Amino acid sequence: MAMEVRRRVPPPHGSAPRRQQATGGEGQRVRVQAGDALPLPIRHTNLIFSALFAASLVYLMRRWREKIRSSTPLHVVSLAEIFAICGLVASLIYLLSFFGIAFVQSVVSNSDDEEDFIIDSRHGQARAPPPPAPAAPCALLGSPAAAPEKMPEEDEEIVAAVVAGKIPSYVLETRLGDCRRAAGIRREALRRITGREMDGLPLDGFDYASILGQCCELPVGFVQLPVGVAGPLLLDGRRLYVPMATTEGCLVASTNRGCKAIAESGGASSVVLKDGMTRAPAVRFPSARRAAELKAFLEDPANFDTLAMVFNRSSRFGRLQGVKCAIAGRNLYMRFSCSTGDAMGMNMVSKGVQNVLDYLQADFPDMDVISISGNFCSDKKSAAVNWIDGRGKSVVCEAVIKEEVVKKVLKTNVQALVELNVIKNLAGSAVAGALGGFNAHASNIVAAIFIATGQDPAQNVESSQCITMLEAINDGKDLHISVTMPSIEVGTVGGGTQLASQSACLDLLGVKGANRESPGSNARLLATVVAGAVLAGELSLISAQAAGHLVKSHMKYNRSSKDMSKTLAEETDKPKKC
Repeated sequence: MAMEVRRRVPPPHGSAPRRQQATGGEGQRVRVQAGDALPLPIRHTNLIFSALFAASLVYLMRRWREKIRSSTPLHVVSLAEIFAICGLVASLIYLLSFFGIAFVQSVVSNSDDEEDFIIDSRHGQARAPPPPAPAAPCALLGSPAAAPEKMPEEDEEIVAAVVAGKIPSYVLETRLGDCRRAAGIRREALRRITGREMDGLPLDGFDYASILGQCCELPVGFVQLPVGVAGPLLLDGRRLYVPMATTEGCLVASTNRGCKAIAESGGASSVVLKDGMTRAPAVRFPSARRAAELKAFLEDPANFDTLAMVFNRSSRFGRLQGVKCAIAGRNLYMRFSCSTGDAMGMNMVSKGVQNVLDYLQADFPDMDVISISGNFCSDKKSAAVNWIDGRGKSVVCEAVIKEEVVKKVLKTNVQALVELNVIKNLAGSAVAGALGGFNAHASNIVAAIFIATGQDPAQNVESSQCITMLEAINDGKDLHISVTMPSIEVGTVGGGTQLASQSACLDLLGVKGANRESPGSNARLLATVVAGAVLAGELSLISAQAAGHLVKSHMKYNRSSKDMSKTLAEETDKPKKC
């Protein structure tokens, strides 16, 4: 999900007091933070209050110890002691608000998108942020500029109002309070506007309330996809049945054959090399020198703890792992990487990055934030940075396939498989200039599992980056096969994982929801399942190609046996609907 931030007009070059930046110009709204207590950079403010707290506490403890020894009443205090008590209370309040409030809020909050209070500098009073603007509606079904009308009671009247543009389509769920009814009215309005019946698109049988505000806007129905199961996949000692949502014939059957070959050879094993989601904002400075100064600051190990503290306020599970920077002219791209628990984590890392940008603005007031995402992340695009550094879960999965299994189940031999992999997956992909595409069809399996388990299908682009390696071992008798996938982006909470069908598929794998005992382990297990299924799919397809069975299999399983001439004749004889 792409997230953008409001462009800020950079203040004049030079150090500006933090309070002045917090109030801003007319109508500007920013967060109120504990670090705004003094017109100083936040690290200096923290140091002052920490020193005040320690000095006050030491002084009072010594004074009270002397009073106890001399039998002086504790409630009799001097002027110096009054000042020390006030300093102790003030510094304690500051330190608690700075270090404690964000953590407490993250613990008690059930939402991954906490709201902050903001200031309207024209009135100088705190107020809650306005509700977000509605998503842009379909132009045919209502304009956001349309004047709100009282909602009619009858569906027919509402449909007519939507068609006429008097009631925007996107407000139906909110104003009717019935998501199924809203989808039906929107669908009927669309039918009248376009003249298309949409008979094949089902409307009933889906929980539209479950997608409200998070999965899909302006629904008019749902698409049915068959879900097949491949397995058992014997992976790391577990017997797993892998759900795959696809409309491609042979895909589930082929993956199932690979699972059989792996199981009969003793199973596969996997290892997660990295686990970290990335977000890379783009900022601009007046000069390349200033951009280089921020780059040096961010990559200095001495500053990491401070950056991590600021970043980690946003979530219980988001923990900063590192920052990698790149410069193009006076533009700086900062690639933040963080752990995200069992969530895929795009929103989590984006919130942490926004916290850091707000913090950096105090010491780099001439920094102009162009976008929260500058494509150095890189999300939903094929990019070398993901192939080299990884994004999400970086997984390697391997297995040793016995010679007799290669002959009996895969119908080929080890030498033919090794030779085909070198010529096709390695050399052929190199000739094509592939970027992470050194495999037979990894994206086939990744896409099918992603759709079945509620992942973001668009992230199949980088999640399918894979290199498949085959090698003859044990004097050429057995086959060692592995897949290395550096960017598997999956989660078991959030997004589409909560929908009934997708949740059932996750439950089938035993990774539904968050793992309370070991946060992040469910998402990592799902990533290894994806890699294991890809291993099975690669093994089967390469074997089919080596044996020359690919076309024959697709003609048998991926082509309808229906007599199309009769079907066309029947369609021609059907009476046409008006």
